[in-house]
Amino acid sequence: MEHHNSVNIHPKYVTHGASHPLTSPYITFLGQGPVLYGQVEGTGLMGKPLLKKSKQKYEFIRTLLIDNYDSYTYNIYQELSVVNGLPPVVVHNDEWSWEEACYYIYEERAFDNIVISPGPGTPSCPNDIGICLKLLLECGDIPILGICLGHQALGYAHGAEVVHAFEPVHGRLSEIQHNGYSLFHGIPSGRNSGFKVVRYHSLVIDAKSLPKELIPLAWTCSNDTISFLVDKNSDLNAYESQLDQDNSLSKGFKKVLMGIMHSTRPHYGLQFHPESIATCHGRQIFENFRDITQEFWSSYSGSQKKLQYNACMQVRNGSWRFKNNTRSLFMSVLDANMYKSSMTNEIKFLKLQWRKLENLSCHVGGPKNIFLKLFGDDKAGNTFWLDSSSTEKRRARFSFMGGKGGYLWKQITFRLSDSSEATCTSGGHISIEDAQGLTTTTFLEDGFFHFLNKELQSIHYDEKDCEGLPFEFYGGYVGYLGYGLKVECGVPYNRHKAETPDACFFFADNLLAIDHSNDDIYILSIHDQNSKPTKWLDDVEQKLITLPKTSSSQTRVHAKNIISTETCFISDKTREQYIKDVEKCQKFIKDGESYELCLTTQMRKKIADIDPLGLYMHLRDTNPAPYAAWLNFSKENLIICSSSPERFLRLDRDGILEAKPIKGTISRGSTPGEDEMLRSQLQHSEKDQAENLMIVDLLRNDLGRVCEPGSVHVPNLMEVESYATVHTMVSTIRGKKQSNLSAIDCVRAAFPGGSMTGAPKLRSMELLDSLESCSRGIYSGCIGFFSYNQTFDLNIVIRTVVVHKGEASVGAGGAIVSLSSPEQEYEEMTLKARAPINAVVEFQHKSLVNNK
Repeated sequence: MEHHNSVNIHPKYVTHGASHPLTSPYITFLGQGPVLYGQVEGTGLMGKPLLKKSKQKYEFIRTLLIDNYDSYTYNIYQELSVVNGLPPVVVHNDEWSWEEACYYIYEERAFDNIVISPGPGTPSCPNDIGICLKLLLECGDIPILGICLGHQALGYAHGAEVVHAFEPVHGRLSEIQHNGYSLFHGIPSGRNSGFKVVRYHSLVIDAKSLPKELIPLAWTCSNDTISFLVDKNSDLNAYESQLDQDNSLSKGFKKVLMGIMHSTRPHYGLQFHPESIATCHGRQIFENFRDITQEFWSSYSGSQKKLQYNACMQVRNGSWRFKNNTRSLFMSVLDANMYKSSMTNEIKFLKLQWRKLENLSCHVGGPKNIFLKLFGDDKAGNTFWLDSSSTEKRRARFSFMGGKGGYLWKQITFRLSDSSEATCTSGGHISIEDAQGLTTTTFLEDGFFHFLNKELQSIHYDEKDCEGLPFEFYGGYVGYLGYGLKVECGVPYNRHKAETPDACFFFADNLLAIDHSNDDIYILSIHDQNSKPTKWLDDVEQKLITLPKTSSSQTRVHAKNIISTETCFISDKTREQYIKDVEKCQKFIKDGESYELCLTTQMRKKIADIDPLGLYMHLRDTNPAPYAAWLNFSKENLIICSSSPERFLRLDRDGILEAKPIKGTISRGSTPGEDEMLRSQLQHSEKDQAENLMIVDLLRNDLGRVCEPGSVHVPNLMEVESYATVHTMVSTIRGKKQSNLSAIDCVRAAFPGGSMTGAPKLRSMELLDSLESCSRGIYSGCIGFFSYNQTFDLNIVIRTVVVHKGEASVGAGGAIVSLSSPEQEYEEMTLKARAPINAVVEFQHKSLVNNK
């Protein structure tokens, strides 16, 4: 094993004056068991409560966090960063050999404890569990905490049986009873105690099979799971008394083991997820594990040594990284320097000019009339409109529109390599058309995200140019990222090849912004330092102030007046096939392969001579949405008409990231009373709450990979929003971006949106690829902008019509969980497709009538 001679560590992480024992001087390898640990029974680690604080407080605790390719690992990372005072080192379960692990744990003395993450699969499968079993068997002299799969691995490593649970439980809450041992110190116990935890598992340790070395610590209080939100109209006392009835915990009650510990080793397991946003006292559990770790090392008073760091590690991005170690591509998004070595783009200095026309929008007919008059000629070719067509309840404030602009304008089109060969490093071909119409095509070995990051990093600007603008988009890239770009975010391959480009963007140098809160219009134009500004601002201002106001009638389609999707569009899957796929998803979930799978399909219809701009106007009238969009890439014969209600991810100028996932959808009612009943039904549905909670925890994880420790939070959880045709359940997740990471780093960490994949994300996408019969293409990707100031705002491509080469396609799907009804999932999928499909059919019918 190579040794290093230099140290590269940030001085803030060096302990001053305090000694910090790193490991036992009596280490025994090969599972022979620790000698010293069995002698410290009085420390409170042997199943006894911690009655006092540790003898010595350390400035921080250094954790090795083993990631079992889960989508909640970085929620644990965030918690440990706060509790330990230092971010943990995250390593995939197959990233180190056993020899490397021993080197870092024992020779380099790099860690004080180990946490084993949740993950898909079972501990009996080597590909699912990796090095974790070896750690649990051989490292008896270092504190280890296993969560979910890690908990099951602790049991399995010592001979317990891991079996199917009575029923899969994912994203649902249970009340927990525990014995008060050290891991649960200071936490209430039992029914109505306030100790509710979130469970994500299909497999459990069979309590009857526990060997004498393992001690049960916690278990469920009843067979019933608990709704996250108790209906406000219900009698809370009656709800609690129902839980309390029958002190014998009801006939047929089967306790589910929720926590275990080893009798002679500092090893603990939790079946539930303490890191979930909805688990009560989760941070206290991590604090208790920190205290257990400190108590353990304090017991070696005679062998304390000063803290030493070896040069195998260095601090980067607020966490540790290891030199001379090949990390997985999925983790490389956290590496702030990953793009700089190949940064050869010429630096561009951009200047911005802008004008504000106060209260003008409503006087010239509003955004629709403005777009038609300024950009509607020649079938609105090469134009964009990020259209906040639903602005009620302050859902969205600004719209942006533009067309082929000045000499900085260009269009970039990217296609991945053939699906059979596509990997995370295979890249694809990019075509760039400039303002003069000249097109160049090259192969991007490092992929599209790498290219776009270099483009954005090469732009410099004067912040004073933007002072006074109330929005983030000053010009830059407008377009979409297709779902297939998941191969640049950790998925090994795409099974299906998209017909449409995998990414397509305009570089917009001239644009309009409309402030819907006060009807102000902003006109913006950017140019480089070597060129003079054009007359575009003067020309557009003159057109706007002389624009005649025209009224546009809106045609609302009632939810009951729906044209059958089955007779108008041809679905890639029949009703029977879709239902069978739902059942296959539930089998995967039952076997522990996934917690939630977002199954989708596509519906298509030939629409040869339709007016696509008219179609979009009809869609925005009948189904207005806060993140709607129009994109027309004329050269690709590609038009996108989106009425998306869902934000994927936004980064503002203050470095705040925000995601707003939607999970849970129900139709609107035909009367106010029925509508409110359906809204309440969605709000208090345990199934829909579970769907939403799983994606909230997933997005917290994705933001946690790129946000400052402790900054990820959920200001709004499971709120119901109402749109023209549906009620939806929406949550909001925010965090503060790490200053040394780029906008593209943030997108790669979270793409594709978790609401379109399920969790764990990587395994779920692989399973969905095996079930779905075609590429999702643009559907399930995102549309929006990347401003040259490194801000962005992207939607999730749902409720969208993609018109390509004379064919309209609409994608739709839904989250499959253990509580799903296959028939109801099919109905929900068709409900989500109705608005865009009806827009196409109705507009075609209207066009035929008008042409007679």
